[in-house]
Amino acid sequence: MANVVVIGVAGEDGLWVADLGAGTVTKIADPATGALQTANDLRKSGVTVTKGIGLAVVAQSAASVSGGYMDG
Repeated sequence: MANVVVIGVAGEDGLWVADLGAGTVTKIADPATGALQTANDLRKSGVTVTKGIGLAVVAQSAASVSGGYMDG
């Protein structure tokens, strides 16, 4: 199982890395080179980039997720 996920939310600047094993989420610097830079540049232009993601949903709060509600 993957233990780290890079997240970029549409309409928001910056990338975040979620370490699932450690239970942490940390903002990271924009990548300057490599495949992550290419993917981030695509994301900034409006493209949705996914790799190895089975489900990703935006919610307004953790409470809405634990209550079973998802944003439309």
